[in-house]
Amino acid sequence: MADTGVSRRQSLRFLLLYALASAGGAIAYVPFLTIWLPARMSGLAGAADVQSLGYVTFFGAVAASIGGIVFGWLSDRTQGRRSWVAAGLVLTIGLLIAMPQADDVTTLVGLIVAWQLALNMILGPLAAWAGDCVPDDQKGLLGGLLAFSPALGAWSGALVTLPGLVSANDRLVLIAALVAAAVLPVLLFGRPRAFPELSAPASAVAGDRGVRPTGPAVRMWLARLLVQIAEAALFAYLYFWFRSIDPDMHDNEKARIFSLALTLAVPIALTAGRWADRHDRPFRPLVFAAGISAVGMVGMALSATPDLAKASYLVFGIATTVFLSLHTSQTLRILPRPERRARDLGIFNLTNTVPSLIMPWLTISLVPGFGFDALFLLLAALTSVAVLLLATMPRLSRPA
Repeated sequence: MADTGVSRRQSLRFLLLYALASAGGAIAYVPFLTIWLPARMSGLAGAADVQSLGYVTFFGAVAASIGGIVFGWLSDRTQGRRSWVAAGLVLTIGLLIAMPQADDVTTLVGLIVAWQLALNMILGPLAAWAGDCVPDDQKGLLGGLLAFSPALGAWSGALVTLPGLVSANDRLVLIAALVAAAVLPVLLFGRPRAFPELSAPASAVAGDRGVRPTGPAVRMWLARLLVQIAEAALFAYLYFWFRSIDPDMHDNEKARIFSLALTLAVPIALTAGRWADRHDRPFRPLVFAAGISAVGMVGMALSATPDLAKASYLVFGIATTVFLSLHTSQTLRILPRPERRARDLGIFNLTNTVPSLIMPWLTISLVPGFGFDALFLLLAALTSVAVLLLATMPRLSRPA
């Protein structure tokens, strides 16, 4: 007997638990890397804190790149995701709690590298798990739900820094508890419906046609890299740009604008993702989101008043968050080999880490001589290339 329409869709319960687990990654690294680590580095390195933080960023990005590929590959080989996620969770929590024990920069850098490997032991297999059990006609919804990740990361940073809640070192214990609360439910209660065809080897699915074409995967990889370069630049230098626009702007206002953009992106991503599912147009929202992101950066470059600068950043921040969330889920449909899904997602993860190595050179080359305006216009041009890559993507309809 043929499966009913309901049985061919993944349960909403699992999708919600999965999205919460994915947000656990953002909860792990956003408050840790943006709040605790810089403060700790200042205490350990003194005047050399910026340089030392640069070393941590570099080696951490290398570790994250390697960890995503290696642990993804291992979860492919063992044909299991849950056990790797569980092991990564235990190690991530243990290393977070151990961080305050580092009493010199070298030890702290070593712990950060180990922590990045452990975190990607969670994130690599977890990303592939969605590809194993979320059909194509629900990937837009999945992408919308993944928009909660950066928002929850920002909100967790606000929570752990509430005055009088916990001490500076105890913040890591609270972060670890929040990560466990986010990831454990899908491990304990996640019972996804099985879709064997989603994990069947490409040759078994395609028959004589061989594996899926790699062209769409290359386009998606390049498009995300270009958008991520812009996102990384704004993430790192937003504070300084706002200060150049309005020296009197309070830090709390900067944080509220950043959080507002991430929050407003959630309902927009959900709406766009559901539209893509209903109309079988998986890449159309990505084209529009990247285009609007470029418009936002042009507005930032041309902003002459603080209010226009804030509005332009909100346009950029919302559109970029929508793009990255939906891109993450739609990438699952274009990977050429399902049996190597997690390894390939590890390669896609390079689009998250490589920009951290590219962005500083762009900024150093442009901002001192030409200002932030030139940087934003260049980033808008790069994002426009991403628009062209996706707008000319061949349509991939879901199977009948």
